[in-house]
Amino acid sequence: MPIKSQGCAHTEEGGGVSTSKKTSLQSNSDREDSPPLSDDLPRILRKRLLPRGYPLPSKFAGGIRLVNTFELCFGKLDGYNEEHTSIKLLALSVCRSIVSLASFKGRIRQFTCTGTIIEHTPPSMRILTSASLIRSSEEDGSKILDKLKIKVRLPSGKLVIGTLWKYDSYYNIAVVNIKASPELREACIHNQVPANVKLSQSKLVAIGRAFESGELMATGGTLLHGTTKFDCQQLMASTCKITKAGIGGLIVGSDGKFMGMSFYYKDGAPFLPFSILQKCLKHFNKFGRVVQLSLGLRIGSLQAEKLHVREQVHDSFPNAHGIYVQMVSDKSPAADSGIKVGDVITKIDKLELFNAQEVLFFCISIFYLETIL
Repeated sequence: MPIKSQGCAHTEEGGGVSTSKKTSLQSNSDREDSPPLSDDLPRILRKRLLPRGYPLPSKFAGGIRLVNTFELCFGKLDGYNEEHTSIKLLALSVCRSIVSLASFKGRIRQFTCTGTIIEHTPPSMRILTSASLIRSSEEDGSKILDKLKIKVRLPSGKLVIGTLWKYDSYYNIAVVNIKASPELREACIHNQVPANVKLSQSKLVAIGRAFESGELMATGGTLLHGTTKFDCQQLMASTCKITKAGIGGLIVGSDGKFMGMSFYYKDGAPFLPFSILQKCLKHFNKFGRVVQLSLGLRIGSLQAEKLHVREQVHDSFPNAHGIYVQMVSDKSPAADSGIKVGDVITKIDKLELFNAQEVLFFCISIFYLETIL
């Protein structure tokens, strides 16, 4: 499982109640001139927080605030500069494909996120989004909740009911079906970036939609060389600063080509490349699930490796670039093929390599072709 459930937690970073000023708050509440706490406050907080799935504060004291909520938008594009203008145009070009979703258990909201219309097969449409929509926010988030009601907010603000079609816990993706609507447009996700394009430092735009307000959101960033802090090697890293409302949203290049689906991390949105997403969607259609392929190795971009590793490689290959092999499992397909720790993979079948995702995508593509023959 690459990404644990990205729901609310009881910490400031996870979207819960901030109590970092606990000492000063307590001393202030003990003062004689402090206003008495209203008896209506607990009732008001329960009415506002519990239906949205947010935690209640352990103590009803003044100054406590809710942080990292699903209503927090990103990308305040108020400027008139060229960069902001191009980001807005990219977001507007796909706005009719971007929706927001929320899951409910009874009257209590469990999660909200962004989704993209990926297929229109009358009389229904399919939405690609994050599987966090249907996962428990407790413990490690591996539990899939049943009997959830899924609501989808369209660009017009209209709410419709969605039904879960397929999901994959490892890649943390889900597909939701809704009734076809003339206001929606299928995103051309097949217009992906070719695997042999050098992507490092490419300009990116993250796009999402808030659930309650229905607001379209977008922000810019760049693609990073390094890997993410999540377990899934296929995730790519970016500097796009999104909020939790953008989970499951689009990542597009500055040329408008679709790059992947975003997740949330405070330092920048990691995203799953569309090459992997397409493989998952094909597997959903053919097998009803995603068939996993284990190569038995851990790899990363040579440019992102630490300096002492770069020095070792530089001594033998001063101008080397490509993929560095960090780990090889015993008796794995990678070990059987002769790959060793410290190897640098520069090409596969005459295809120059610049990031680890290209290697994994190439192997997955070959595996997929073999499984359908």
